[in-house]
Amino acid sequence: MRSLPLGRYGTTAGLVTADPPWLKDLQGRIVVIKFGGNAMVDTALQRTFAQDIVELRQAGLRPVVVHGGGPQISAMLDRLGLEVRFEAGLRVTTPETMDVARMVLTGQVQRDLVGALNAHGPYAVGMSGEDAHTMTAVRRPARVNGRTVDIGLVGEVVTVDPGALRTLLDAGRIPVVSPIARGADGEVYNVNADLAASALAAALGAERLVVLTDVEGLYADWPHSTEVIGRLTAGELDALLPGLASGMLPKMEGCLRAVRAGVRKAHVLDGRVPHALLHGVFAEAEEGPGTTVVPDEEAEAKEAEAKEAEAEEDRT
Repeated sequence: MRSLPLGRYGTTAGLVTADPPWLKDLQGRIVVIKFGGNAMVDTALQRTFAQDIVELRQAGLRPVVVHGGGPQISAMLDRLGLEVRFEAGLRVTTPETMDVARMVLTGQVQRDLVGALNAHGPYAVGMSGEDAHTMTAVRRPARVNGRTVDIGLVGEVVTVDPGALRTLLDAGRIPVVSPIARGADGEVYNVNADLAASALAAALGAERLVVLTDVEGLYADWPHSTEVIGRLTAGELDALLPGLASGMLPKMEGCLRAVRAGVRKAHVLDGRVPHALLHGVFAEAEEGPGTTVVPDEEAEAKEAEAKEAEAEEDRT
């Protein structure tokens, strides 16, 4: 079997040394990656992330990057003397905050990521969810202790037109998308990047959704334990969702939406670990890092396969 195509960094070495069947299944498939958390403000980690994205492309996958920018937005708001406030894990977005978010996301964070990727070739093209009506949103309230709270210009994606993204992918480019959407009313909305990535993954028929954050995965009993849940079905995650901490809520909600919309797997990985992205995508689910969410039917199929194998053993 031939070796996996390596980039000039050799970061795939030790992860995959041959073409197993599951890697062939990924050829030509779309993988949507949400890059966020404090890893985004670490220059070395951002550079490593760019290398990993290029390696995915060289391995035959078609990556789409959706980025956050919470730390950078908060830093700019602090500099400008504007309030930083969150409800249910979502930033309260006033018109002034929206102006800052739009400026930072598309004018700073996206440019830095595009530059890091294009240091390795003419791959990345930056765009906003506003462009070509890629994402259309409506105003989204938050639920806090059972009551509805107005959090301002925060959007819920209601429709996705993936045409511009598909055109870029077909041209061999890597789209880098800022999570901003326009409403049918002409208003501009700040969209949580986890949920934006989930909506794009569903609309593109992606094989995988990967959420890179600054924790190891979904903890089984936070804050009492740091044991990470390695694998969850959609149904199991749905049952856990109401009790999750606000920071993890949009990440896991995004994973749940994605797998229920046809995405085969969703991963939550620790973006502070160099090459976590490659380890998460190229490892078998049972051996991979972080938390993997799979559709209920996949879990049922695996259980049926295991029972059939057991029965076969008994027969022989």
